[in-house]
Amino acid sequence: MISLSPSLPSSHVHDAVRGKPTAARSLALALSLSVSVLCLTSALPSVPAMAQSSLSDSVAGQVSDDAQMLLEAAEVTYDFDRDIISASGNVQVYYDGYTVEARQIIFNRATKILTARGDVVMTEPDGNIVQSQEMVLSEDLAEGFANALQVDTPERTRFIAQKASRSEGNVTTFENGIYTVYTRPTSAPNKPPLWRIRAAKIVHNQQERVIYYENASFELFGKPIAYVPYFSMPDPTIKRKSGFLMPTAVISDRLGVGVAVPYYWALSPHYDLTTTVTPLSKQGVVADAKFRHRLVSGSYSIAAAGLFQAQPSAFIGSSGDERWRGAVNTTGRFSLAENWNYGWNLTYKSDRAFLEDYAFTSLEGDGETSEIYLEGNSLRNALTFRAYAFSISQEDYTTDGTNDPSAAFSSIGQSLQDKQPFVMPVIDYDYVFDDPIVGGELSFTGNFTSLTRAETDAFQATGSNVDRFRGIDGTFSRVTLKGDWRRTFIDPLGQVFTPFAYVRGDLFFLASADKNVNALTGESFVGRAMPAAGLEYKYPFVVTFDGGNQIIEPIAQVIVRPDEQRIGELPNEDAQSIVFDATTLFDYDKFSGFDRAEGGSRVNVGLSYKLQLEEGYFLSALFGRSYHIAGENSFATPDILGTTQNSGLATTQSDYVGSVYLDTQYGVRLGAQARLDDEDFRVRRFQAQATGTYGPVVSTLAYAFLGAQPDLGINDPREEILGSASLRLQDNWRVFGSLRYDMENYNMVQDGFGLGYDDEGFSLSLSYSEDRSRNNGQEVDRTLYLRIGLRTVGNTQLSTGVD
Repeated sequence: MISLSPSLPSSHVHDAVRGKPTAARSLALALSLSVSVLCLTSALPSVPAMAQSSLSDSVAGQVSDDAQMLLEAAEVTYDFDRDIISASGNVQVYYDGYTVEARQIIFNRATKILTARGDVVMTEPDGNIVQSQEMVLSEDLAEGFANALQVDTPERTRFIAQKASRSEGNVTTFENGIYTVYTRPTSAPNKPPLWRIRAAKIVHNQQERVIYYENASFELFGKPIAYVPYFSMPDPTIKRKSGFLMPTAVISDRLGVGVAVPYYWALSPHYDLTTTVTPLSKQGVVADAKFRHRLVSGSYSIAAAGLFQAQPSAFIGSSGDERWRGAVNTTGRFSLAENWNYGWNLTYKSDRAFLEDYAFTSLEGDGETSEIYLEGNSLRNALTFRAYAFSISQEDYTTDGTNDPSAAFSSIGQSLQDKQPFVMPVIDYDYVFDDPIVGGELSFTGNFTSLTRAETDAFQATGSNVDRFRGIDGTFSRVTLKGDWRRTFIDPLGQVFTPFAYVRGDLFFLASADKNVNALTGESFVGRAMPAAGLEYKYPFVVTFDGGNQIIEPIAQVIVRPDEQRIGELPNEDAQSIVFDATTLFDYDKFSGFDRAEGGSRVNVGLSYKLQLEEGYFLSALFGRSYHIAGENSFATPDILGTTQNSGLATTQSDYVGSVYLDTQYGVRLGAQARLDDEDFRVRRFQAQATGTYGPVVSTLAYAFLGAQPDLGINDPREEILGSASLRLQDNWRVFGSLRYDMENYNMVQDGFGLGYDDEGFSLSLSYSEDRSRNNGQEVDRTLYLRIGLRTVGNTQLSTGVD
């Protein structure tokens, strides 16, 4: 390889120099090469850089002023008489990031034409690879011509043309061209693309960064299936470009037939807008817009959709029976300072069912929870401020009177939205001290919660005439402060002792407008305190054997504390879910929130087992129970909701709880949790899940059984099985399905199946599903869903209800 620079004049070199240079001819060769480089570099002027690279960028891109050319060839000659420079024999030219390979390169100084012949391959700095048998280029490479051209881009897209020409320095025209995608080098050689676009003419305007197609046809499996006289799309390397996006079809019994036509506005590198118009044959036109803006410190979005319904009676019996319907959503997240962020996710809906009925709009999710937050985090402390509002999707319904409260309160199926609270603020603070306190770890927790509800949410337990309350009309606030200390000791025998202590205090502010809630205290301010001390003991026995090891570990925990104060006199908003299982067996306080504080002394015991095999298998299990040993049992005394009476902790000796987890080396994982009756070992609660990947099969199976909870108005057991599986057929095809079955009522809740195809340039899925769980006035909600995706072109989908 020879480094060349245009330092010598192109004159007085009469003899053609061929072959490998000898010592006697080295000077003549150096002069010849200098002349050729001077001529070639004169054809490579510096030009302004394009806004971004494209598939037809050539050596006419920006060239550095100090760029040098490296030339490697078996033979280089200069014909002084005809003023022609020739290089042949595996010619390779390297210039400012460009590489040109050919069997022969000829530059005619008289005509200013550069010709490369024989397996020509040009690699551009941006990764584009241009291949042809012959390329003819002008002096400045602004214009050129090639036969049988192929262009491959780093995005694995490919252009093939019978002829190609370049004019005006930025417009490349492909005659009888094909646009497609190609597979990775690891794919089968010469694997044909599943789809391609064939056009009589493909014009790539480098300045506009747009590719135009004339007389184009879309081909699938080599057969044309659609014809378009004219269309355009952005350059494959462009990430943002204004224009129409792929349309989406809509078919529904209530909405009619329609097509969603989105248009993307690339307003700035930092913000954009997508507007969508969806004309529907039965309901009119849905207008939809989504604006996104990214700033230095974060980003936000605003989305809105709505319409004037032509046939609102199609939604009779639901809140959607209105002329004007719509929704607005905005999200955002910003960095306020180091370790501090704030954001929001807010949704307003004209009615409960809009986002469900018009699910094709740009408003994602169900919009049921709106939130504003400010959060700060470091390695050992965290502070968050949050506010919540809830807008439910469930419609009001009429009950048969079972579990309805007394006449002073509305039925359990009525005024559901008014029973939802506004929660503002919720402030949480957690701090762990850096230095040990009395040799142990000291942490601090604080919480302040305030909420307001417009209507009391009441019900009666089965067989009872006592009203219970999920929420009470009025405003309630609570502040909680808690300190925890713990220290771990390990003795010479390997026994682990962990003494611990905590103290918490609560102050409630009560302002209820509902005087019918007699159980609630009439005081405006109520204080409560709970100190506790305890000891946790573990003694792990490690057994090592040939092929693995196992650990058998008995665990015991004793907690001493006074009785809980004011049970049943205070609201319970955040401690309504009591799940007693192996994961909560050794929790100091088994309530899920701050509104309840577990009291009375308790002993928790269990046996843990772990097995690790060298082959990769891992098994862990835990079995135990809890004993109430002194004082008043917080779970035996019903509060204003009565949530603890079916918890498994209401008796002196609790139910048994256990868990098991198995991880194999074959991609199969099994896990289960169970709660068994303390007297006869009947199953009170059981959950199991298995996931597996074996060969072409990926599957998940889950089972859940929850016993009846009549004290909470749940009169029947709940037992369901949920499963999904996908089977890959051949290289790219797959079939998949899912189901959810109610084993208690012998009812298929949800089911679906489908067929899919996926490769590097094309994806297709067709699925059918049935849903019997939605409260929208339809017994069965059937959906047929078709999705088609073309890499670099776009995605489209069709979703329709089926009678």
